This record gives sequence, C-alpha cells and structure tokens, in this order.
Amino acid sequence: MTLDPRSHTPVYVQLADLLRERIESGALPAGSTVGSETRLMQEYGIGRDAVRMAISLLRSEGLVSTSRSQGTRVRETPQRRPVELSPGATVIARMPSGTERRTMQLDEGVPVLEIRGHQGDVEILAGDEVELTRPPT
Repeated sequence: MTLDPRSHTPVYVQLADLLRERIESGALPAGSTVGSETRLMQEYGIGRDAVRMAISLLRSEGLVSTSRSQGTRVRETPQRRPVELSPGATVIARMPSGTERRTMQLDEGVPVLEIRGHQGDVEILAGDEVELTRPPT
C-alpha cells in the first residue's frame, strides 16, 4: 500500500493506519521489528518527522514499544491473570503517572486499573495484565 500525500489525512496517520493493519492481521507478529526510521522513510517516501509521529501514535496505543538496543517492535500481548473483585469494590481505568509507569515498567499507552475496596484500600494494576472478574452472586 502506498501513502497519499494529497489526502486530507496526514501521512503520519496513514502510515500508522497501515502499520496497525499489518499488526492486527498478523503480518507483523508480536516481537517483530516494525522497521527502522530510515527504512520506513525510504519505503514510503516520507520524512523522518512523519515516521516518528506514526510510531509515537502506535506506541501511545500500546501496539509497539521502542528501545535503543532493539528499535521499534510489536508488543507481546501479556498473559492476563484473573483478579476477582471483592463485593463493593470499584474500578477506575486511567493512564498512569510518570512515576507509576517507571515503577511498574509499563510501556507507553498501557493504562492502569485503580481498584478501590469497600474499606478504602487501593490497588493499582497494569491494565494489560489482568482480567477482572466478579464473584458469583
């Protein structure tokens, strides 16, 4: 697929859409590299800023992660563990603070779940690592 520079959709959004489609279809499986900035620039005929913005968009969606040593890779889907909510508990989904992101080693774009027990206790969990369940009634 090629990008259309005359489209009303910015080229970085078009590139992000294209890469997202490849990730979701399995053409770019978990752990695979998305490609270097230079390769993406050459392949799609766009500038470095557009490539960086596209990757940033995918990172904010939690689809890719970037490191200096490995470049940009498709994120592995973590194994989810069940967490049973206690009666009366409430859950708030939100984006983590910078401190929470570093402490919990969360990739950009991964939300946290703030679980408040009926006694006021609070537990913060990575949103992509848990599956919330309710106790049987």
